[in-house]
Amino acid sequence: MLYLVRHAHAVDAEENFARPLSQRGEQQVVTLAAFLGRSGLFQPAELWHSSLIRSHQTAVLLAARLRLAAPLSLMPDLEPEDDPRAVARRIKASTHPLAIVGHEPHLSALASLLVAGRMDASLFVMKKCAVLALEGAGPHWRVRWHLSPDLLA
Repeated sequence: MLYLVRHAHAVDAEENFARPLSQRGEQQVVTLAAFLGRSGLFQPAELWHSSLIRSHQTAVLLAARLRLAAPLSLMPDLEPEDDPRAVARRIKASTHPLAIVGHEPHLSALASLLVAGRMDASLFVMKKCAVLALEGAGPHWRVRWHLSPDLLA
């Protein structure tokens, strides 16, 4: 199983160039984690995140709220404009359920590459703090579920 998670709401660059999570973003993660904890649907063995603070904070808060024993790993090739093919190769080598906390348009392009075999960021819309669960391997990944924060409000 592969879980693609877009980082939660972050402050504007004018407020803080590093763009950490806002209070709204922290609350989004808390709400998402509460739902995922009740549902039992989110069971990664490892969480990958980008080097950007909003991705790292989302991964840390999600793991803490869910009391996940899964390690958090900073991974290259997860920045917003990175080529998804690099991380797709790394995903193929993974043998356990994996969560990737990242950014747009990278996550949508990665999802379309895995599901449709082509990079088209318009096939999936990843709202902030949304989760897309994919199952499969190789060119035949399937969408299992997609959850965005507005569905939990």
